[in-house]
Amino acid sequence: MTDDAVIEISNVWKIFGDNAQAALKAIQDRGLGKAEVLSEFNAVVGVADVSLSVNRGEIFCVMGLSGSGKSTLVRHFNRLLEPTSGKIEIEGTDVMALGPRELQRFRNQKIGMVFQNFALMPHRSVLDNVAMPLEIRQVAKNERMRQAAAILDIVELGAWGSKFAHELSGGMQQRVGLARALAANPDVLLMDEPFSALDPLIRRQLQDEFIKLSKILKKTTIFITHDLDEAVRIGDRIAIMRDGRMVQIGTAEDIVMHPADDYVADFVAGISRLKVVHAHAVMQPIDAPIPADAPRVDEAETLSTLINLAIDDDHPIIVQDAGRDVGVITRADLLRTVIEGTEVS
Repeated sequence: MTDDAVIEISNVWKIFGDNAQAALKAIQDRGLGKAEVLSEFNAVVGVADVSLSVNRGEIFCVMGLSGSGKSTLVRHFNRLLEPTSGKIEIEGTDVMALGPRELQRFRNQKIGMVFQNFALMPHRSVLDNVAMPLEIRQVAKNERMRQAAAILDIVELGAWGSKFAHELSGGMQQRVGLARALAANPDVLLMDEPFSALDPLIRRQLQDEFIKLSKILKKTTIFITHDLDEAVRIGDRIAIMRDGRMVQIGTAEDIVMHPADDYVADFVAGISRLKVVHAHAVMQPIDAPIPADAPRVDEAETLSTLINLAIDDDHPIIVQDAGRDVGVITRADLLRTVIEGTEVS
């Protein structure tokens, strides 16, 4: 595990069925596909040879269509599902080596999980729901209530602590679920499509709140979603899954500008590049004298800003890194980027 990595998983397989080990051996020895595995072994490949590393404080989005394996994968991080094969390390701990009691303690202290289903206890107040992980940890009642109240204030529900779940809107209930996951101060957050059951306006508001919260708390987060727009808004990096395999891992800009294959290219075709693509990905080498009055931008400037500059100024745009001219962007470069969505040549 690298110094910055909090989560590192290596060659993880999950095959459902009574003949999982035999199916895995056949896949590795004979190169069987999913359909052949189902036919020959009556087994289903859920996760296929996935390896990835997540850095401290990173929001790592795993996305794919229904059946891609993303939710199956996330349940391996805290061993809600046991992998057929592979290695899982979190904060240097070999999760697969933990016994039942150690695993229970590890889940309670190291990992918080937020599901699509709010899963709030209807007979408990909001404050009691949030305090539940601390109760399991046997924290004294006054202290756990104090900590739960502090977390409710962070998610802007401090005035709702005495209410019950049915008295809250769907968006508020999901914030309670997030507060409960945060109450135990876990190192890692696992979020499995937490906002997908909400209507679009509330969903976007919660995305904004989560982004702000993440900047404050800096929790290492695995965020599962089927919505590419959501992944682009929230994720520091995005992993795209298909048929249980990782197809591509990178920043939103990496994936939009350099799709690994036709599947990823089709997947990202509808994404607006205006806020995703930055100047460094569009610029060309400087091979001509630079006009003194040409506009200059930082290499991290967005495509949206570059287009507005090009509208107002006929000069090429000069890209800078730490005050040094490193590249140039013409209107033709911008046009090709918008139309094609691939790196200009």
